[in-house]
Amino acid sequence: MDYETFLTVVDQVIGTEDGPGPDPRAIRATRATLQTLGERIDRGQARRLAAELPPEIAPWIATPTPAEGFDVDEFVDRVAAREGVDPITASRHVAAVFTALAQAISDREYAGLVAELPRRFAALLPRGPHVPVVDPDTFRRQVAARAGIGLDAADRATDAVLEVLGQRIAGGEVDDLIERLPVTLHPPLKRGRAEVRGEPKPMELGEFIRAVADRERVGIVEAALHVRAVLTVLRDMVGEDEFRDITVQLPDDYLAILR
Repeated sequence: MDYETFLTVVDQVIGTEDGPGPDPRAIRATRATLQTLGERIDRGQARRLAAELPPEIAPWIATPTPAEGFDVDEFVDRVAAREGVDPITASRHVAAVFTALAQAISDREYAGLVAELPRRFAALLPRGPHVPVVDPDTFRRQVAARAGIGLDAADRATDAVLEVLGQRIAGGEVDDLIERLPVTLHPPLKRGRAEVRGEPKPMELGEFIRAVADRERVGIVEAALHVRAVLTVLRDMVGEDEFRDITVQLPDDYLAILR
């Protein structure tokens, strides 16, 4: 794959505007993602990937330093900082570049790359043995629709509910949920888990709703509607069986609110 074709694939995935030559946003996304990938993977792997990439972009991934081993959230944050965009935009750009990368390199090198990255990078990968990941835009639109609120309010509600949920369920179940959610929804779950050090905090439903209300600074009735909306969308997005496995420790009244 040549340089122009690589950037065209990135263009198409991130939806940049048509025009003569590569879109500058596609170039910035490609540079930021490949530079960050070069920091994350083994030097030998980076050199092998560089050898199969167009010469115009190969230097961006080649690195003389050893792999740093940071997680997927740090990966997206580094790309966002390099591009000067927010993490949601950065995660889309990273996924676009990985899509082009998968088409540009051999199946053997792609398999080696996937094997080196932790499972949570599955949210950014276009193909390979990983579980389906929820689309963040769809998630927030569904929460907004179910709760009858705007998108910004839906973001605040989702953040609050997931943070309290991260406190309420076991650390291992938080990990399972993180694997199914986009990277933009990981931080509140991680905050909740860190606050209780991975040990689930017993909370009846009323206490859960009050904790959400405090974080959102809304009334109890409004918070209850938000809890129902977020948990319902979460169940619908990850699937009944997965949701049941994740929430197995929750009392029946939590599931009753979904009805």
